Amino acid sequence: MGVSNQVINVLNSAQASAIAKFRTLHESGCFVLPNPWDVGSARYLQHLGFKALATTSAGYAFSRGISDGAVPLDAMLAHIREVVAATSLPVNADFLAGYADEPDGVAENVSLCIATGVAGLSIEDSTGQSAHPLYEEEPAVERIRAARRAIDDSGVPVILTGRCEAFLVSHPNALWVVLTRLAAYAGAGADCLYAPGLRGPDDIAAVVAAVSPKPVNVLVSGFNAELSVSQLTELGVRRISVGSGLALVAWGAFIRAARELATAGTFGAFTGSAPFTEINELLGERS
Repeated sequence: MGVSNQVINVLNSAQASAIAKFRTLHESGCFVLPNPWDVGSARYLQHLGFKALATTSAGYAFSRGISDGAVPLDAMLAHIREVVAATSLPVNADFLAGYADEPDGVAENVSLCIATGVAGLSIEDSTGQSAHPLYEEEPAVERIRAARRAIDDSGVPVILTGRCEAFLVSHPNALWVVLTRLAAYAGAGADCLYAPGLRGPDDIAAVVAAVSPKPVNVLVSGFNAELSVSQLTELGVRRISVGSGLALVAWGAFIRAARELATAGTFGAFTGSAPFTEINELLGERS
């Protein structure tokens, strides 16, 4: 057996193990799926004991100095592959809208994403166009169905998350759209359902009921940070992610320190910095 085949077998084995772990996490209880934006943050989250990770399109885009959604497909695939390689934990890819409008294009790109070694990936229904921010319902369902077909054809059973972005695009009937679409995405083959922007317990409970028994992911960010893991667990939520939240916390600390330095010429914000030795030693363990 050649070296290349050996490498492929090792990667397949690692991915299969990660997928099995990820699927088990979705079967019962509730787990937190934090979102690193680079290799260092991924490795630190694993160090803290989290059971799985998810990429963040916005967090990664900001690290490259561009806006969310502006990272090209090849660069995003390389980033996802890098995060997967940095940790032994299952990794879910924030794969935006699949980098294609048509279902066949979504299927082709989902196949490329699967090849990065991920344990799961999400497909959203946002078009990125202000005039028509969401795909129409029927094409949106077909896009999920195409992603499901690509996964099944690959023989690699990654978890497919169907996302409805109605709250994030401020749809006037956001909850109704979310309930209708997530149920349809579940029927089209999504394993997990997700509507970022859910705020109160009543809306969250309604989503959980609408797609039961399939698991629901809830995004916790600044708009609903008063919620706790125990509260979300009681509501029937299976998975909690934080999107760009951790990256924005890091940006917040950086901005405060940089502004103080620029405006006051003082270094007070540096007193709250992370310990150099701890990070250097942790990240040096695999260098």
